[in-house]
Amino acid sequence: MFRLICKTLVDKQRSVDLSINYVRYIQTQSSLSSISKPTNQQSLTVSFLTNSCGLSLEKAISVAKVINIHNTVKPNSVLQLLTSRGFEKSQIATLISKNPTLLLADPEKSLRPKIDYFESVGISGADLPKFLCSNKQLLVVSLKSNIIPIFEFLKGLVQTNVNLVRAVKQSSRIINCNIEKRLAPNVNTLRVHGVPEHLIAKLIMINPSSLIKRRDLFKTMMDVIKKIGIEPTNFMFILAVRSMSVLSKANWEKKKDVLMSFSWSEDEFYLAFKRQPMLMLSSTKKIRELMDFFVNEIGLKPLDIVRCPNLLLISLKKRVLPRWSVLQVLMSKNLLKKDIDFIQALIVTKPVFERRFVTSYMDDSEVMMAYRDGLRVQAVVADCKNYSDEGDPELSRT
Repeated sequence: MFRLICKTLVDKQRSVDLSINYVRYIQTQSSLSSISKPTNQQSLTVSFLTNSCGLSLEKAISVAKVINIHNTVKPNSVLQLLTSRGFEKSQIATLISKNPTLLLADPEKSLRPKIDYFESVGISGADLPKFLCSNKQLLVVSLKSNIIPIFEFLKGLVQTNVNLVRAVKQSSRIINCNIEKRLAPNVNTLRVHGVPEHLIAKLIMINPSSLIKRRDLFKTMMDVIKKIGIEPTNFMFILAVRSMSVLSKANWEKKKDVLMSFSWSEDEFYLAFKRQPMLMLSSTKKIRELMDFFVNEIGLKPLDIVRCPNLLLISLKKRVLPRWSVLQVLMSKNLLKKDIDFIQALIVTKPVFERRFVTSYMDDSEVMMAYRDGLRVQAVVADCKNYSDEGDPELSRT
């Protein structure tokens, strides 16, 4: 009897436990279902982002966490405005991915006036979508408080709309900059140091973001450049500003150490920088590979590169290796003068090099193969352990 009672109680407890577990299971499944299945609102948002804006499904799901589209009237109006101004679907996808809240903006009150203003100063046609895609803040910041004051300030320095457009296309970040705290003080610092107005304008057209630097750091940079010995009235001065303004102290020291590892003294380093400040915009890897090739493969002396630091701006793969291959073939055939200036041969323009060292030997198949077909070049590249020409795209000229 006692055993029967115990068995009954145990069976009842099991029944209770199963009921509780079943309820918990149902609750869990319900919770998971609500998480995994998007709401109708989310479905509309994702659908619009993929079908109308061109976003991938993965990106659309991510963006749907930022915005909810309740209806498509306003978003469609935004897309119509962008399309009417030359935006392709891929550009719309880029712009919306960067700033999805634009779809909820008022196209007539918020977006159109800014676009009209950019077009009025000369940023139009195919340039307009590229410009607006370059900075997600361009259609967000205030037209009256930010955009117009910045443009007017810059135009007062560069004089023309053509120069203004050139400047802001170089770096649209300038539009987010505070005039009173950064731009105006840094321009005044340039003037105090004796930089003439035409060079200030040139700096803005080359790299306006140089003026975004914190004012105390900008002043320190001016002092360093003058200490190096670059005259403020010299074009190299603004190139030094452009170069130093984008480099952290650690990155500067790293590149300096690489150059000095090839037996440069500190004075020689600063002499090279004084002659060509843009050399410090080449990547550390590019500097090391070029120096190694010039010194260890060609046999130049480190001081030769100090005298001609432009050598550190050219492309190893696209310029140095093909030309050196041609010169090697000509040397092997005793077709070069003994006093040939290899440095000049490497830095002269492509037409000049071809006229001097290629077209004059068109009947020589080895010369033509070395230069045109790149057979010798590839052998040199293999020997050099796959040298590359990474660095500032503006400096990797062929």
